[in-house]
Amino acid sequence: MPDAGPIAVLPHRPLTVGELLDSAVLLLRAQARVLVPIALVLAAAEQFLVLQPLRLAAGTVPPIWWMSGGSFGTYWLLLAAGAATEAMIIMLLGNPAARAGAAALLGRTTLPGEVLRPAGGRWGGTALFMLVVGVLMYAAAFCGPLWFVGFALLGALAPALVVDRVPLPRVLSRATALATRAGLRAGMIRLLGYLGWWILRVGLASGIILGLPRLGLIDDYWALPVALLVWAAVNGVAYPALACLDAVLHLETRIRTEGLDLLLARAPAGTPEPVLLAAER
Repeated sequence: MPDAGPIAVLPHRPLTVGELLDSAVLLLRAQARVLVPIALVLAAAEQFLVLQPLRLAAGTVPPIWWMSGGSFGTYWLLLAAGAATEAMIIMLLGNPAARAGAAALLGRTTLPGEVLRPAGGRWGGTALFMLVVGVLMYAAAFCGPLWFVGFALLGALAPALVVDRVPLPRVLSRATALATRAGLRAGMIRLLGYLGWWILRVGLASGIILGLPRLGLIDDYWALPVALLVWAAVNGVAYPALACLDAVLHLETRIRTEGLDLLLARAPAGTPEPVLLAAER
């Protein structure tokens, strides 16, 4: 893969914010047939099994499910649960996304399913930190503005596990350290990416859900299941896109602040990929 140019997923140089967002989209396009199906299943489970019962209890109405009655406490519980589940899904998808991003940085395109192989995937650690992310984001969402801090700091957990390969006790500190470097640059870009996809998700899902009945394409009986499916479909693209942003942002931050590009250029020929990219050699 070339080190520069529009088709490079990860050029070996620091990137602008726009280039980072483009790189994330390119990585998603390359891994869509692996990441999107998994994300669709997880997003559907989130909508039907986790959020919908809470929406009913909170007295919300589609398509955006603002509170129109019921308990404000239950509605706040719904918001916190949504923040936790989506962060957990992005964390889980971050594992294969980070593996694909690392391969792209080294000039290699991964085969379908390669990024899901158990060997080298540290899936046990991923499951553990997915639960950690869920608990932290659930608690942060209850505190309102703390959600922004939590989301900004936790994006590098999956890449720190599978790319940097740091020991489990150091994964959280490694992720937060990378997010706060250069004036919280990585953390703020992660928030920017989330905001952009949130606006797109709300606009697209609401437009489809409100437009279908007005065009006479669905009746009232199908309105709710269609709304849930539309939200699952939109999130099924947004979640892997955010996971890919985490992957490229992590590697670019290492290039920018740790000279990863120079380390790769100076590494002896034949050095195994995990050793090339490990944070501690």
